[in-house]
Amino acid sequence: MPNTKIKIKVLLADDHHVVRAGIRQLLESAKDIQVIAEAGDGEEAQSAIQKYKPDVAVLDIQMPKASGIEVTRWVRSHLPEVGVLILTAYDDEPYVMAVLQAGANGYVLKTASTDELIQAVRDVHEGKSVLDPSISKKMMSNLFKTSEKNSVEALTERELDVLRLAAKGYTNKSIGVQLHISDRTVQGHLAHIFAKLRATSRTEAVMRGISLGWISQSSEDTQKE
Repeated sequence: MPNTKIKIKVLLADDHHVVRAGIRQLLESAKDIQVIAEAGDGEEAQSAIQKYKPDVAVLDIQMPKASGIEVTRWVRSHLPEVGVLILTAYDDEPYVMAVLQAGANGYVLKTASTDELIQAVRDVHEGKSVLDPSISKKMMSNLFKTSEKNSVEALTERELDVLRLAAKGYTNKSIGVQLHISDRTVQGHLAHIFAKLRATSRTEAVMRGISLGWISQSSEDTQKE
């Protein structure tokens, strides 16, 4: 249970007054959090942080005069003891990476529940790192895809042609007719594809090709011969 005798002092910066009022109400529903100041742009946020020295600064990314990323860099340079929690609608990976590189302690989406937001403030105050679960999942997925792409030997153009036609359900003979090659050559290409993708069947090879972005998922929907 949080210690309710010592309140976590929070500065809230967002360029929309209504949004600030809503977030303030959510945060102050917790007995151990007190919003001690608000700011409507990046420069106001810097001045208020310098004046009030909050435990945690809750910042939006897109603000006039200075972005949440710029304010975060300024905090890290001038008041490193202040925790920074980014609260934003943006879940794009470039934003997340820029904010984390700037030195933010946490990144939470505005779609987070009241409990998640309150816990994020507490965690940042305790020196923990916080990342919205949906962003974490997205970044891990992208990391896995990048890692998978780097570890798989690329297919040749002809092998890609064969795999795309296989994804559409064509037989070896039909693939051969369309590519003007023999059934045996098609079979040879498929063997190379299976080896490169570490697949044991056509279906597995096709699914691996889709996950790597080499063939589109709609390919599977084409009527089979």
